[in-house]
Amino acid sequence: MIPPEKVIIALDTSDARIANSLLNQLKDQRVWIKIGMELFYGAGPEIVRKAHHEGFKVFLDLKLHDIPNTVGQSLKALAKLPFDMINVHAAGGTDMMKRASEAMKSSYHPHLLIAVTQLTSTTSEQMNLEQKIPGELTLSVLHYAKLAKESGCDGVVSSPLEVKLIKSICGSDFLTVTPGIRPKNSGHQDQKRVTTPLEAFQLGTDYMVIGRPITEANNPKAALLEILRGE
Repeated sequence: MIPPEKVIIALDTSDARIANSLLNQLKDQRVWIKIGMELFYGAGPEIVRKAHHEGFKVFLDLKLHDIPNTVGQSLKALAKLPFDMINVHAAGGTDMMKRASEAMKSSYHPHLLIAVTQLTSTTSEQMNLEQKIPGELTLSVLHYAKLAKESGCDGVVSSPLEVKLIKSICGSDFLTVTPGIRPKNSGHQDQKRVTTPLEAFQLGTDYMVIGRPITEANNPKAALLEILRGE
């Protein structure tokens, strides 16, 4: 069995009515909810308050990436919302991540801060050709993870395939949040580096992000329970 506390359900919709319906169907399941750019921009901050009110822990997935002062001030403003975790892009650099960490530590409510390493839609070839970063993608992920830890972040976003290496370098208490999770009978869509939920759990991820296999199912609660059983 996969503990429900390890599952973050991605509400990837801009429609507040759809999001609220999913919240109602999934409440009391002890899972997290991910509110990304699509939903936050479409429904506004109230959807964060709604999810919190329904008893969910909230991962606010906004992937901030700007100059250090802008990110720091933006996080101070966002920290007034009742979320539990938020992220920035590690590519923004150590000064930006340090400013983000300071903003989170100075907030009244505790918030986890994690940094995006390489998106799970990114391939080694794309990283080499378009980002002009040479070498294997895993090495880039590990480099960003070390920078994130040194900058005061609580963890990183990576694919499940990099979890063990990240833990070996940054410590077992350094959090890994892993998208790219797809049940066996589900398509990969735009994800490239993927595992099944059970594989991600066995690889030691702290939190697995799962969206469409649950939210687009005819019965989202039943789909979630099937995943928790490792099926």
